[in-house]
Amino acid sequence: MPATVRLVNAVFYAHHGVMEEEHKVGGRFEVDVAMDLDIRQAATDDDLSKTVDYERVYAIVRDRVTGTPSYLIESLAYSIAEVVMQHFPMLLSVEVTVRKPNPPVGGPCDRAEVVYRLDAAP
Repeated sequence: MPATVRLVNAVFYAHHGVMEEEHKVGGRFEVDVAMDLDIRQAATDDDLSKTVDYERVYAIVRDRVTGTPSYLIESLAYSIAEVVMQHFPMLLSVEVTVRKPNPPVGGPCDRAEVVYRLDAAP
């Protein structure tokens, strides 16, 4: 039976967006990562090497979000999921949510968000 390991609401300041001003001024971005995997062996042996190291996952997220700017949060979610899956081959799936609080949509809006799910190849 798979379990889910999650990072919830990792927050970064970065310069993503379609508008030129977003690239200049920047803004807050929030990221969740949910990773499905079988944790039985890791739990039985109490062994980090047999599960996902969420400190490494955080570093992947941080490097991608604070690195080269993207126009779309879709691009951020996709690239984070791809890299996490590459680093942790034991994952059955990874789901990445990227939120952009107070997006520039011309009116009140709490956030824009995208959720991307990547399943392991069969």
